Parts: sequence; structure tokens; C-alpha cells
Amino acid sequence: MTAFLRNSWRQLTSMRTALVLLFLLAVAAVPGSVLPQKGVKVEDVEAYARAHPDLAPWVDRLWGFEVFTSPWFAAIYLLLFTSLVGCILPRARAHWRAVWARPPAVPRNLDRLPQHAAPADAAGDAAAAAAAAAARLRRGRWRVAARAEGEGAWGVSAEKGHLKETGNLLFHTALIAVLLGVAVGSWYGWSGNRLVVAGPDYAFCNTVQQYDEFTAGPRVDPAALPPFCIELTDFHARFLPSGQPAAFRARVAVDGDGRPRREVPVAVNNPLRLDGANAYLLGHGFAPVLRYTDRFGRAQTTAVPFLPVDDLSTGEGAAKFPDANVDPRTGARDPRLQVAFEGLFLPTVPDAPPFTRSAFPEERAPGVLLWAYRGNLGEDAGIPGSVYRLDQAAVAAGALKQVGEPKLLRRGETWTLDDRTTVEFLGTRRWVTVSVRHDPGQVPVLAGVAVVLVGLTGSLFGRRRRVFLRFTPAAGGGCQVRAGGLPRTDYPGFADEFSQVVAGAVGAPAQVRDRGGTD
Repeated sequence: MTAFLRNSWRQLTSMRTALVLLFLLAVAAVPGSVLPQKGVKVEDVEAYARAHPDLAPWVDRLWGFEVFTSPWFAAIYLLLFTSLVGCILPRARAHWRAVWARPPAVPRNLDRLPQHAAPADAAGDAAAAAAAAAARLRRGRWRVAARAEGEGAWGVSAEKGHLKETGNLLFHTALIAVLLGVAVGSWYGWSGNRLVVAGPDYAFCNTVQQYDEFTAGPRVDPAALPPFCIELTDFHARFLPSGQPAAFRARVAVDGDGRPRREVPVAVNNPLRLDGANAYLLGHGFAPVLRYTDRFGRAQTTAVPFLPVDDLSTGEGAAKFPDANVDPRTGARDPRLQVAFEGLFLPTVPDAPPFTRSAFPEERAPGVLLWAYRGNLGEDAGIPGSVYRLDQAAVAAGALKQVGEPKLLRRGETWTLDDRTTVEFLGTRRWVTVSVRHDPGQVPVLAGVAVVLVGLTGSLFGRRRRVFLRFTPAAGGGCQVRAGGLPRTDYPGFADEFSQVVAGAVGAPAQVRDRGGTD
């Protein structure tokens, strides 16, 4: 059992395993980029579920809409973290010793090295020639060691290229920093999405209860969110003649954060930066303003966000009036007389039917196609439901019945229903989806990525190599010189560098030969 655990640990902490886990982490992140995520934009998740009713439940069971918080993604993440730590620590110790250790002694047989040369004999004794060569190599930023070898011979060892292993360790250490940054963001970060309709009546404050979607790490206290309130004051979208979006820009009013009320612009790549959070602009659309007057003459007005269903800003939505037709004399409400409207909003109504798709995404000739329903909306049962759609189960059961035929209303037009109640299309307001996020791991991750690039550069361009020189006293005076070179990594240009280094160190040209060369 001990041997099995030891071998398993060696396999887990090997560099090959770390690379495999890094690749698996990248592959596992692909679904998070392809599929809509609940923590980013829940409206897209709902749209995906409507478009793929059979597939969406299985995707949800496999955490496809919450990839980065799924157990299987966390398992790969933790295994990679463990593998990197177990891989880096022993390599870091070995590299530290190698950096501070003297270059190894000159090999006995230099002719067996991949590169070797026999320069011209040097003048002077071997010790002086070795000292001069060592000095020249140090000026070339080589790490040098000169050793006496006996019988008057001297050897000079030089090495360069520890930057490669330093870059490797820096790269993998930075990956650990990135993983730690992601973990810190997961533990202490929070995010929430809110659809904000223009106007002071639809402003929201930074509390959990006011978010449409909210997620927080286990170390976050939801009651301690930074205080601020946001109101959408203006939104402008610009489109090309083809209908392709060109630019989006919103203006929001911010107050409640201890500073004076102020208006600031927010764009796709220009978030609202607040103390403790950033607000990002995700989506936008139209909210038709409908006024319903019931049989007792009581009018109710609401701005209902319609969610886009295509690139031309055609929107779907539902306006519900659960408090309609309340008898003012008794205050009694008949649930069977509740009213709702479901329909399509068209920013630019086509010139001819069918009126099911906008002709242009900009508001040029707005209209809303409505289906009227009367009956029990089912909201008194306390069962949660979508605010953008009617309960189709109630429609199928007959508790909510359609009234008359659908009607297209343009701005200012009124539709009179069979019970003499009316609904009027007053106009539109703009809405935006705001994603408010706090990620304390963002800065460590950014710094880690920068260090990853630095380490990767050193790993790619650093080349470990060694050069050896031996100076042996010659019979007729002076000393005989032999040289050898050993690249520690794949280095196609080492032969040329070796020739230049030997010539510069000895002060004479060298006849370079590879291992199989002849004199």
C-alpha cells in the first residue's frame, strides 16, 4: 500500500501530469464559454431552456450552466494545484543548488562531447592561460570555475542558461498564483444581475433581495454588501444601416455610497467602478408602457421589460394586472377577473403583416402585438414563476383564458376588450441588464498572468549550455589547449556559438569538430 501511494504521488506530481491536467482544465472551461452561465446572464439560460426543452434539463444536471462552480471543474482545479505544488518544490530546491554550485569539473575526454575543438597552442604557462581565459568568459557573463588538474594542467569550466529553468519555475509558480487568485475570488467574491428599467421608480439598491440573480462565495456576508443605489437615466444605441450594432452607452445615476449623487456613463468595455464593486453593462432592450383601465374605471400603468428574441430587438414579455377589477365599494377581488397581456414588441413595425418580427432594431415605428387573458393568474398560490411569461399550465387548464384575437397597438392607440375595459400603449422605456461584481482575486490573477508570460519567455528563449577548456603544458613551451561544448537543451546554433566562445576565450581561432569529426 505504501509503494502504491508513493508511486501515485510521483505520477501526480510529475510535469507530464501537470501538463495533462492543465489541458483538461482548458477543455473543461470550453462549455463555460459556449453555454450561457447563470452567474453571468440568467436570461440567456432561460432562452436556451426554451429553445432546447429536452436538452436543457440534462445540461443543468451536469452543471453545464454553472461550469466554474461545478464539482468536476473543482476536482480538476484542485488536482492541478496539488500537482503543480508537488512538482515545483523539488525542482526549485534542485535549481537553487544548481545556481549557486560551481560549474562541474572538465571531463576527462573532451572528444566525446557533442562539440570539441583543438585551438592553437597558447603562450605562457597553463595557469596564466587558464586565468586569462576565465576572465574573458566572465566578461561574457558566463559562470566560470578554474581548477588545477595536476602535472601543471588547468581546467576551465563555464556554463550559462539557468534562465530557462528559472523561467520554467516562474511559469509554474505563476500558475499557482493564478489558481490561488481564482480561489480567493470564489471564496470572497460575489456577483448579482439586475434588469433596470429607466426612471427613478425602477432604481435598485445593492441588497440581495433586489437582485434578479445573486451568487456569493462561502466567506461573503450578504448583509455586508457595500451600499449604493443605481438608476438608469438614459440609454443610447447606435446601429449600422444593416442593423448590426455599432455602439451602446448608458448613463446611470449613483448615490447612497456616502458621496453626492452623480451621473456617470457606462459602456460595454467601460464599467461603473464603485468602492467594493464594479457594474458592467450586459444587455439592453425595450419596456413597453401599458395602461390598463378596468371595469370600475381604475387605471394601472406599468413598464414591462420585453426580452429580445432576435438581433432586431424583437422582444417577448407579459404584463400582469393581478389587482384589476377590484370592487371599490367592498374591496373584494375576484381572482377570476385578473387580467394579463402577453405579446411581442417591435421597435420598427413592418409595412405589411405578419407582425412577428421587427424590421430594424432601432425604435422607428414601435408597436406591440398583444394577446389578452382573463382569469386566475395563480400568483396567490405562492408558487414562483417567470415575470416575463404567463403560466402555461394555467392556460392549458382553462384557469386563464384568452380574450378575443391578438391586437397590434401602435404608440398612443387603445384596445377595448369585450368587457369594455381598455389597454393603451403609451410608449416605451429603455432597460439594461447590469451585472454587479466584486472579485478580490482579480488583481492576483492579472499579476499571475503577467508573470506567466515573463516565465514563458525565459523558458522558450533560455538555453542551458556548458563550455570546457583544458590547458596542458607543452614540451616546447607554452601550453596545449583542448575545448569541448555540451548543450543541455536542444540548441541548433550551439556549434557557431561554441566556436566564437572558444576563439574569444583562448584568443585564437578554433577548429570545431562534432563527436564524429576527424582532424
